[in-house]
Amino acid sequence: MLRGATGEVQVIVRARPGMKGALRAHLLHKGTILKDHALIAALTARVPASCLSDLEGDAAVDSVSLDAPMTATAAASPQPSAQTAPGAQLVPSLGLPVQGATGRGVGVLVIDSGLDTNGDFGAVAFYDLTAAAGHHAYDDFGHGTHVSGLIASKGALSQTPSGPLYPGIAPKTHLISLKVLDARGTALTSTVIQAIEFAVRYKKALGVDVINLSLGHPIFEPPQTDPLVRAVEAATQAGIVVVVAAGNVGQNPTTGAVGYAGVLSPANAESAITVGALDTRNTVTRRGDAIPPYSSRGPTWYDARPKPDLVAPGQNLVSDAAPGSTLYLEHPDHLVTLNGSKNTFFRLSGTSMAAAVTSGVVALVVEASRHADGTSATPRLVKDILSYTATPLPGYDGLTQGHGALNAAGAIAVARALSRTAPMTAWWTALGLPPFTTVAGETWPWAQSTVFPPSLTRGDGVNIPAWAKTIVWGTSRDGDTIVWGTDADGDTIVWGTDADGDTIVWGTTADWTNAVLWGTASQGLLPGSQ
Repeated sequence: MLRGATGEVQVIVRARPGMKGALRAHLLHKGTILKDHALIAALTARVPASCLSDLEGDAAVDSVSLDAPMTATAAASPQPSAQTAPGAQLVPSLGLPVQGATGRGVGVLVIDSGLDTNGDFGAVAFYDLTAAAGHHAYDDFGHGTHVSGLIASKGALSQTPSGPLYPGIAPKTHLISLKVLDARGTALTSTVIQAIEFAVRYKKALGVDVINLSLGHPIFEPPQTDPLVRAVEAATQAGIVVVVAAGNVGQNPTTGAVGYAGVLSPANAESAITVGALDTRNTVTRRGDAIPPYSSRGPTWYDARPKPDLVAPGQNLVSDAAPGSTLYLEHPDHLVTLNGSKNTFFRLSGTSMAAAVTSGVVALVVEASRHADGTSATPRLVKDILSYTATPLPGYDGLTQGHGALNAAGAIAVARALSRTAPMTAWWTALGLPPFTTVAGETWPWAQSTVFPPSLTRGDGVNIPAWAKTIVWGTSRDGDTIVWGTDADGDTIVWGTDADGDTIVWGTTADWTNAVLWGTASQGLLPGSQ
């Protein structure tokens, strides 16, 4: 990755356990230290390229990574057809609203391009980590405002006699906005890591429950050494649910062919809730729903992890605009102005939007968990709940849709049923929940292909493991490795071992032996991203 570099290179260097002091001394001798990342025992430094070999062989160094540029995972949407005209269908397409589910008391920290505050947002905590630090909330790119509106807009500016057209998923959520992306929608990896560290450091003071990351860069190295992935895993260990956009590199920008293995970093983090995009065609029911070709498919590079975890609405979504921002000025054809109103909204597509929608649902799930018995579900349990209640889509394999389409109503129902304080001899839930959700007369069966251990699904009397950090992911009710669904030809996609204990090799069918990552480092920005 760094071979052949000339001049000075900006890198993130992780120290071996107990050797950060030695690493600091070595870096000071070789170059300039720019940032200190205590969360992952790393330092960002600028060093001569000629020193890279010495660094990689240094006894104090665990890994050396490029301080790579990151971009927002959204693109300006095409003009919608009559069937996909803007409307108030996003919320009901998730089985919402659900009585009492508003996100009250839950904090969602959005690491993005900032926020242009308006009447759709209440009090927002804003922090600027860019070089052009300001003293007030602003968004010079426009991406962060759109993402924030999908999560928590109160819908005040789109109010109609029948209700708001463009409300957020969790309108009473407390937003914390961290600006890392500049006016062109880019940021260095080290700055994003700083934002994650900020979230962990001030988790209690700011009430941070969820992090939304609608950005990424190509995977350059295994997750074990990727500093951005390590930061995400550390945030999860600190009790924060991290939602990450899968990326918009599912389609070759030249040929239009759909390919696998396009998931970005840090969406390859095991603990992250990785989200692909879903096109609901602006309808409430699942009939006709499709996964856009740009939505990144798995498996992940290096470790072949099955990602994304699920898909959520992300196509032609209308949310708050940031007047004067780059997106606002460069894409006037994507502005949406309500009749008789001067309030302006913006239409975007991408896994950025899908991640934001999911973060809103996560806020509702956390709220429901707290109301159930006064305790918050762990990040792992939240992910399990979303996976368990997702709706599998016909015609798509597990590497494209994960467990299926996000089902907010089902997830809230399960979160309300689980109880950490129930007697050890009780069922994992006192409610006889059917494994499906009915919306607009249509039945959405739950995937049930999740990581709940047998004691939770058979009623063996042990419910405490639902909150444990040691649950092994990928166990079915019978104790066998989870099967992630079938591909378009009906061939089962299996990860791990089959029933006989034989190892299954992924990617051996004729349709996807040649999985290709569309969008490598040499291509620069992601296809269609802004």
